[in-house]
Amino acid sequence: MRAEIIDEEHAPVVPESRLRSLAGEMLVAPPSLVVLALVPLVFLALPLVALVVKTLPVLGDLSAEGRADLWQALRLSLVTTAITAGLILLFGIPASFLLARRRFPGLRLVNALIDLPIVLPPAVAGIALLMAFGRKGLLGGWLADLGITVGFSTAAVVLAQCFVAAPLFIRAARVGFQMIDPDLEGAAALDGASPLAVMLTITLPLAQPSLIAGIVLAWARALGEFGATIMFAGNFPGVTQTMPLAIYARFGSGDLTSALILSTVLLAASLLVLLGVRLIGDHPATS
Repeated sequence: MRAEIIDEEHAPVVPESRLRSLAGEMLVAPPSLVVLALVPLVFLALPLVALVVKTLPVLGDLSAEGRADLWQALRLSLVTTAITAGLILLFGIPASFLLARRRFPGLRLVNALIDLPIVLPPAVAGIALLMAFGRKGLLGGWLADLGITVGFSTAAVVLAQCFVAAPLFIRAARVGFQMIDPDLEGAAALDGASPLAVMLTITLPLAQPSLIAGIVLAWARALGEFGATIMFAGNFPGVTQTMPLAIYARFGSGDLTSALILSTVLLAASLLVLLGVRLIGDHPATS
């Protein structure tokens, strides 16, 4: 077969207006594609819209017991998730920084181990925590000998939230630290700044958008945690009954009104979290 040689100098020239026209035609989606795209959007939006529509007429019908459960569960959720967020920041920032900047044998295994709770079934996470920190657990047995009980307590709620939420923060923070130009930190070090000063004045401010986005997502995940909490901490009002567990309890008792209102409160919180993350993403840090 004889190869054809194209002479670039004599190749046909397509007018720029025609190129723009072709580009515009490519941007116009065919009706069949639009219909296929609408199916998942409607599927995802319909349950959320239905939840709000069904809740609005019964907002004033919340029983006294349901109102008490609402405030009690909301207060416990806010307290425990605040503690969880603080612990994740305290230990997650050093961990994510080392994972982003250091290369060592087994790094991939460590990254996989950190990401595992994201895909682990919640019930499995709860059983794993119970086997580690329960009275007969690997570490819980020693703690029990010291008179410290972790399982089925408020501390168990915090541990369950940390277990499922910390990977989200570490992943986001790790990416944020990896995106920082090391030359900026090196220049500050050459100017005489200590490693701590470099971290506080250069590294953390540049990674701030990723850190904020990560901790907000981790907080939202902790707020909605259910499976690991009920397995490891139980469902005791005022002690371990967070908002998701209160929804489960009210629905199980036949109080659909309270369950709807509690669900809508969590929906609103999740929506605010996502909007906040989007706003943070639209305003990246500047050097």
